[in-house]
Amino acid sequence: MKPNKSVAWIIALAVLVFDMGTHAAPQTGELTKSSTLNPKTAKPQIEVCFVLDTTGSMSGLIEGAKQKIWSIANEMISAKPPPDIKFGLIGYRDRGDEYVTKVFNLTDDIDGIYAHLQSFNAAGGGDTPESVNEALNDAVSRMTWSTNRHVLKIIFLVGDAPPHMDYPNGPKYPDVCKDAMKRDLIINTIQCGMMGETTPIWKEIAQLSEGSYAAIGQTGNMIAITTPVDKELAELNCKIGTTLIGYGDEPVRRLTLSKQVASEAAAPAVLADRLSYNVRSGKAVQGGGELLDAVANGTVKLDSIQKEKLPAELQKLNAEELRTYVEKQQKQRAELQSQVRELNEKRQAYIDAEKKRLAAKGSGDAFDGKVAEMIRAQAAKKGIAYGK
Repeated sequence: MKPNKSVAWIIALAVLVFDMGTHAAPQTGELTKSSTLNPKTAKPQIEVCFVLDTTGSMSGLIEGAKQKIWSIANEMISAKPPPDIKFGLIGYRDRGDEYVTKVFNLTDDIDGIYAHLQSFNAAGGGDTPESVNEALNDAVSRMTWSTNRHVLKIIFLVGDAPPHMDYPNGPKYPDVCKDAMKRDLIINTIQCGMMGETTPIWKEIAQLSEGSYAAIGQTGNMIAITTPVDKELAELNCKIGTTLIGYGDEPVRRLTLSKQVASEAAAPAVLADRLSYNVRSGKAVQGGGELLDAVANGTVKLDSIQKEKLPAELQKLNAEELRTYVEKQQKQRAELQSQVRELNEKRQAYIDAEKKRLAAKGSGDAFDGKVAEMIRAQAAKKGIAYGK
């Protein structure tokens, strides 16, 4: 797969995942069933929903967020032991704009969330207040949050303008925050820019829902750090792509391969962050639809592969030929992922040093830093441990 083929595929991926995600968000406050696992032995779980103001004044932060979502995911998965992670995403504007809210439900398919984020652009708005209340209400009531009290559940509200409090019959943030507390949800607020009317409300929302407040510049000072090993990681990403075996109905297989093609067109730092996250999570593609990942996590057994769910060329193989082919791909991927882990250690050391240098100059990544700081502090309350 060559990066110069990627533009059309990225568009196709965004359309496919956009359509799937739009219909995935529930229209009611229905919750998932509680887990009965022993919290002392269960794998940690984190669910995070980003609620982003997508009006015209937020263009810098939105473009930066597109570069940082995999970096944030890597921060979250760096706990010991690594947690299972789900992301949700809501974009909001105001009444009279193209949309009031655009909701993408919680999912472990971060490739899909990344595609949704790529579809966001800054437009609309105009008057100062925005539909913050509606967006927060959607985050609390439309996401399929776990009801397990041991799961860390966080909402990040990111924007620069206060909510409309004058819309008749609309939700109001004090009531939404009460509902969040009943569901064990934390709401953190990140104010972009220095609009005076926003500050007291953003602080109140965080206080009402046991969250934290932070103020950053209008663009969040998003910094994507490139490293000397990014080129090698890009080459390894392409090689891992050759080991993919789409598994499922034809649209699922097509979507799986589209994610890989889209990754190959990403900026070097974004691609490297995605690859790092995939290796840490033990996958080549997020969200399922890939045979080797399914075999590795035990959802599919090698002896019970359904041929009709394989690509056409593999359906022609007999059982022994298919086993031989799969085992060859497994071996090749394991070797490539081992190389990724080695390079990731060098890359992380470089990034840590660069972050310290930038922080000393007062030009560190404000958005990334605030999100990481909040997650680490709030994870500790659920017994999820991060290193220093």
